Amino acid sequence: MAHDALKVAVLISGRGSNLQALLDACADPAYPARIVRVISNVAGAFGLERARAAGVETQVIRHKEYDSREAFDAALDQAIRASGADVVCLAGFMRLLTPGFTAAWQGRLVNIHPSLLPSFKGLHTHQRALEAGVKLHGCTVHLVTPDLDGGPILAQAAVPVLPGDDEDSLAARVLEQEHRLYPLALRLLAEGRVRVENGVARIAGLADSGVRLLNPGP
Repeated sequence: MAHDALKVAVLISGRGSNLQALLDACADPAYPARIVRVISNVAGAFGLERARAAGVETQVIRHKEYDSREAFDAALDQAIRASGADVVCLAGFMRLLTPGFTAAWQGRLVNIHPSLLPSFKGLHTHQRALEAGVKLHGCTVHLVTPDLDGGPILAQAAVPVLPGDDEDSLAARVLEQEHRLYPLALRLLAEGRVRVENGVARIAGLADSGVRLLNPGP
C-alpha cells in the first residue's frame, strides 16, 4: 500500500455492503486510499464485522447517548480526527449531519445516494423513480454540503428501468452499480483529480468515450 495513501474513515449504520466494496478496493496495494477506521452509531451493525474481518479498527458512537445532534456530531468529529483520517465516507449512515460538521469537513465528506441526483433526493428513491416512470435510474457519489443530497457530484452510474421492475429488483440493479461507483469516485478524490468550481466538481484527465445510453433502444 502506498505510503501516502489517502486515509479514510467510513461511517455506517447497517450491513455495510458499500463499505465492503471500499474495503475490497483498499485491499489492492495500488489503490490510493486506505480505511483507517469504521464508525457506527449502531452497536450491532453488520458492517462492523466486515471491518474487523479486514483488520480495520472499529468504533461505536451511539447517537442515543447524546442529548443533541450537535453533541453527537462533536463526538464523531473527535473520533475521526483521532483516527488521522483525511476524508470521511458515508456508507449507509442513517443520520443527518449538522451544518457545523459538514462545514468542518467541506470537500472531504463523501456520500453515495441511490438516485441520479438531483432527481429523487431523500428516501424511497426506487419507488419514487418507478412512480415517476423514468427510463433510467441509478446512483450518485457526491460531496456533502448542508443541503440534503445537494453537494457537488463526483460520479454517477445509470441502469435501465425494465418492464416488470418493482422496488426490490430496481434497488438490486442499482446497488450492484453502487459497489462499482464508490471505489471509483474515492480513487478520483485520492488521486487529486477533483476540483470544485462554483459548486460543480470538475474531474481532471477524463476523455469522452463516445458512449451514449438509450432506453428503450431504437
